Amino acid sequence: MIEVIKELLNIITEKGFKAYVVGGFVRDLYINKESDDVDICTSATPKDLKDIFATAILPKEEYGSVTLFYNNVRFEITTFRSENKYINNRIPGEVEYIDDLLIDLKRRDFTVNTVCLDKNLEYVDLLDGIKDIKNRVIKTVISADESMEIDSLRILRAIRFATILDFDLDEELKRAIKKHGELLTNLSYFRKKSELDKIFNSQNIDKGLKLIEELGLGKYLGLSNINRVNTSVLGLAIWAQLDVVDDYPFNKVEKEQIRSIKTLMHESALDNYNLYHYGLYISQIVGNIKGIDKKKITEAYNSLQIKSREEIDVTTKEVCDVLSRKPGPFLKEIYFDLERKILYNKLNNKKRILLSYIKRQYK
Repeated sequence: MIEVIKELLNIITEKGFKAYVVGGFVRDLYINKESDDVDICTSATPKDLKDIFATAILPKEEYGSVTLFYNNVRFEITTFRSENKYINNRIPGEVEYIDDLLIDLKRRDFTVNTVCLDKNLEYVDLLDGIKDIKNRVIKTVISADESMEIDSLRILRAIRFATILDFDLDEELKRAIKKHGELLTNLSYFRKKSELDKIFNSQNIDKGLKLIEELGLGKYLGLSNINRVNTSVLGLAIWAQLDVVDDYPFNKVEKEQIRSIKTLMHESALDNYNLYHYGLYISQIVGNIKGIDKKKITEAYNSLQIKSREEIDVTTKEVCDVLSRKPGPFLKEIYFDLERKILYNKLNNKKRILLSYIKRQYK
């Protein structure tokens, strides 16, 4: 990938423009962490970029980033800019294209995200970002108070970076987050969920949850019981313990999985029927929360005679034939009975045995 990046930067600079990789990719490259999220800042305008790259996708709104797929790598390319008069602690009301890298970097959130990579793949560090990366500290570019007021999402971004990178928050930044935490109430649940998802899926999740609690953000995020979360699991299993499914924007599948996890958590045991009904994925999540060995759950699930009702070894026609009856609601009762008898190993899932049982029990 690095050679593709170099090639792209050279194409832009050969046209007379400045261009640098900036942000997370450069930060992660410096600490030998894999990343495929490549952001480029340049003095070229979106129109200039469209002239250079015919396949560039122009932004829908003015001052947005140009998206470019080049040699199977996705690039977000943004023109150097200054920003002023922020609206709702989030969106700049005034944006102006400029030709000054330093001014562009000063509008960014944290120093660790301001280190650049030039066309020769050399680091360009105008704001001591490398020093903060080495010291493993998240520090704002401008004063922490002003930075949080400009963009309230930075409150969660700071915690997210501290979590996934295992960095510390600068003391000034901590004070500013505590002071301005209430600004999170005006932030969309979509934005909040996007950041929290990354925290909840991090192997370093304990650090993130501790920071949310320490900085008093739970009440502004609707996460009142975050101090009681079992962190032996990640992702949806964390959300399932937080009682916020009706507040945050989960899709239909996520909602179903969260509700299944919550329901199964309150069951007394992970017996055969629960393993069958909820499936291996949900059962393993709940088992992890309850401290049940994953291997034991997998073995129990694999030993089930059936994994779905369709695997029961008699058809509805065969049931009707053996009972000399026409299809009707009674079939549902019979299959429910067979399902449980098979799952609890009171019947073998063999056609002959099942038909004999049905004839004896229901004729």
